[in-house]
This record gives sequence, C-alpha cells and structure tokens, in this order.
Amino acid sequence: MKNVLDKLNWRYATKVFDNSKKVSKEDLNILLDAARLSASSYGLQPYHFFVIEDSEVRSKLRKASWNQSQITDASYLLVLANKPTFDDSLVDNYIDNIIETRGVTKKDVEGYSQMMKGALLGLPDEQKKSWTSDQTYIALGNLMTIAAEMEIDTCPMEGFDKAQYNEILGLNDKNLNASVVLAVGYRADNDETQNYPKVRYSKKQIITHI
Repeated sequence: MKNVLDKLNWRYATKVFDNSKKVSKEDLNILLDAARLSASSYGLQPYHFFVIEDSEVRSKLRKASWNQSQITDASYLLVLANKPTFDDSLVDNYIDNIIETRGVTKKDVEGYSQMMKGALLGLPDEQKKSWTSDQTYIALGNLMTIAAEMEIDTCPMEGFDKAQYNEILGLNDKNLNASVVLAVGYRADNDETQNYPKVRYSKKQIITHI
C-alpha cells in the first residue's frame, strides 16, 4: 500500500513532455481499460473517450488550448466527452447490455430501468449536462491513478475552448461535448515543476471524523 502512496506523491501535472519518448500501445490500452472500467452513476457511462494522435488535429487543438505545449508534445491526447443531453435510449442501451452480459430477462431489470428513467429523464438539460460531465471526472481520476502506478506522466487540462474542441472533433453532431482533456506521456528533464515539493493540506485540515 505504501507503494501506491509513493506513486501518488511521484505524479504531478506535467508541464513539459518529452516528445521523443512514446507511451507504448500496450500501456495505452491498459489506461483505456482503466477508463472503461471506471465507476459511473448507475453504471450508465454517459460519455465517450477520444484518443487524439493525428498531428494536424492536435495542432488545431493546441490553438484552442491557449497554445499549451502539452497538447502536441505528449504521446497521446485523451479527450473525455460527455453527453450534454440524453433520452430513454441512454437507459435502454444499458439495460440491453445487462441482459446480454448477465443472461437475465427484460422483466428481471424492468424495475431498475424505470427507476433510472424516473430519476434522470425529467432533469433540466443544464442539470443533465452537469451530471454527465461529472461522470467523466471519475474516469479521469482512474486514468491518472493507473498512469501513476505505471510511472506514466499525465496532465489534466480544463484550459481549452470547449466550443472549438467540439467543432474541430465534430462532437456536436455526435451529441457529445468536450468535458476535460488528459495529456499522456513522459516528463521532460527540463520540466522544473517535477522537482517542486507536492503542496497539499494535511489530513487534519481537510478530514473530519464524526
């Protein structure tokens, strides 16, 4: 367990990536599986993940990210996109997956289906968008933790123009919205921030036992 904490202390939001070092496809697939296996509310996974490798696309995205070098210098750029709105199909598709995966009948899960629809479908669009965006951050946390375990560097990024990302990646036509971005790669030797002591509040300051 100490090793896990050591890795979490090792990780930081990498500011400068070494573009001569490439994360292997095998390691990338482990990270993507970690994202796929992440928890989500009701298990609905109201999102989609994009792995951006194309240099021309990444150049455009860098311009939409206030020219931050991580966008183009990291091995991969992951865009976690949420569904800004949804209808019955979000639940129906999940129910179909349960039936196929667990070998149960539609009648067995009808109550669960109706419960989810009752809780979610009547939400205002802004609340739907906020809820689905929140789900992407659960996957983001898993991605960063597993990457740290593998000593792969990451930088979570919210500093980008979502409207431009949506246009560049054609997300609007897919009922998707760029929620958060994760640059994945290896730190450069000249990234001075890797040597900064990690700044966090003590457990006493942020944890209360009741």
